[in-house]
Amino acid sequence: MADADAHSTDDTILTRDAALLQDTVREAGRLAQSMFRTELRKWTKGASSPVSEADIAVNDLLEARLRSTAPDYGWLSEESADDATRLSRRRTWVVDPIDGTRNFLNGHDEWCVSVALVEGASPVLAAVFAPTSDEFFFAARGQGTTLNGRAVRATSGSVLDFSRVAGPKPMVERLNMSGGDIKLHPRIGSLALRLCRVADGVLDAAFAGGNSHDWDLAAADLIVQEADGRMSDLSGDPILYNRREVTHGVLVAAGRDRHAGIVAHFRDRPLP
Repeated sequence: MADADAHSTDDTILTRDAALLQDTVREAGRLAQSMFRTELRKWTKGASSPVSEADIAVNDLLEARLRSTAPDYGWLSEESADDATRLSRRRTWVVDPIDGTRNFLNGHDEWCVSVALVEGASPVLAAVFAPTSDEFFFAARGQGTTLNGRAVRATSGSVLDFSRVAGPKPMVERLNMSGGDIKLHPRIGSLALRLCRVADGVLDAAFAGGNSHDWDLAAADLIVQEADGRMSDLSGDPILYNRREVTHGVLVAAGRDRHAGIVAHFRDRPLP
């Protein structure tokens, strides 16, 4: 009986968190949209990563809303100093306030707000909102993926149409057994949106080059998985989140049959 009560309480909390997540990501998207194509203070962090006052403003909004409701959850964001206490928390918000900042600052449309709730090492809730195209992806573990409230699914089949594959061309070219020239889908500057395009069937497959981070991936990962797709490293192993190391290598997302074929291909022909 105690186990049943605990499970019911968990379900109630996740229902609360799902509503909170959707409302907060929509609000964050509206804030980002209001700052889009305006004069912004901007700077570079690390070697070449752009950041602006819009990234910080959106991050602050997300943190204030999400953490005030669930103060016992951990927090991992691209625009916040890492707090190692997240490693001991059962659940952690994993946040990219503006995924595709370079696109955002250049006035290009493909950027989004991306937030996941991770439990243990796996996402259980995810929202990705692209305000300029009014696309709101949402997924809850075991409940499927929706785009603007409509259920979506990754494409079936195993054939590769390279015009429906996105990612770094040198990597994708390793799938081309014919040796002829291939033309890929046009570049999508937001990694989260690139991966979500697999979930709604716009793309058959998408790759992430090395050096992506938890905040780029966690929400899109659940969105793809719940759309009957798969997302993993090239060996087929699932991606683990909220670990001490939050950087990942080369990854692929696709419908389940196509994903299996791509993983098998790279198992026989590993990257150097």
